[in-house]
Amino acid sequence: MKSRTIKPRTLLVVTGPTAVGKTDYTISLAEHLGTVIISADSRQMFREMSIGTARPTAQELARVPHYFVGTLSIHDYYNVSIFEQQVLQLLETLFVSHPVVIMTGGSPQYIDAVCKGIDEMPDPNPVIREQVHRLLECNGLEAVRAQLALLDPAFCQQVNPNDHKRICRALEISLQTGKPYSSFLRGTPKERPFHIEKYYLNRPREVLFERISRRVDQMMEQGLLDEARGLLPYRHLNALNTVGYKELFNYMDGKCTLERAVEEIKTHTRRYAKRQLTWFKRDFEEVML
Repeated sequence: MKSRTIKPRTLLVVTGPTAVGKTDYTISLAEHLGTVIISADSRQMFREMSIGTARPTAQELARVPHYFVGTLSIHDYYNVSIFEQQVLQLLETLFVSHPVVIMTGGSPQYIDAVCKGIDEMPDPNPVIREQVHRLLECNGLEAVRAQLALLDPAFCQQVNPNDHKRICRALEISLQTGKPYSSFLRGTPKERPFHIEKYYLNRPREVLFERISRRVDQMMEQGLLDEARGLLPYRHLNALNTVGYKELFNYMDGKCTLERAVEEIKTHTRRYAKRQLTWFKRDFEEVML
């Protein structure tokens, strides 16, 4: 990262693809700046999911104060809108004693929510949410997408076909309001009462992929299989729809060997890293490690 004078009340966003080394980098940076870290990782928030999310260790957390790490249960209701509100409130307190605050993580929607704001949506209707959830459980994601395509073909074409959370939410809103979900998307960034500097960490592709492979192997050595086995009864929860757990659930179902499940974790993690990089390149400055 370039050496420069950072203005007071600056949110320094340091993101990057999974396994690039965000934790080590941002902890060292926070120690240098004498500041704290806000996590923008939508899965490291859940305390039951430690190994599979590569959550910072107790030693790492002791070096620099972290927020939004291990603060929720997988059973808690949470969404990106709540995260936006909580972070904005927290920043007003943190900026009193810290001219610069670091936010790091690899969840694009969570980072965008803080930096640009999110569109106002109606509160969920529990009945409709249950209907969509039942459709997903009984008929699969394709059935949800097919119904969404009838109500909001524009959004259905642009959304990642595997992003079950956004697809289900879009169908919920379309059914609930009688309007296409895309009609609620403003796309206009909100003004923030602080400065924002955004960077993404990167490495040569072959190095990044090797780090991903090595980290998955380390997770297995640390007990990821046992962690996933303990969470198997809750696999229906959104939090568990996560790379690393889904593949091991398939192994437990007898759908593949353990070796195959581990290879799929590595493959799916590499694909996720590619999608992250595509997103970061829009308006973040690259820092090559």
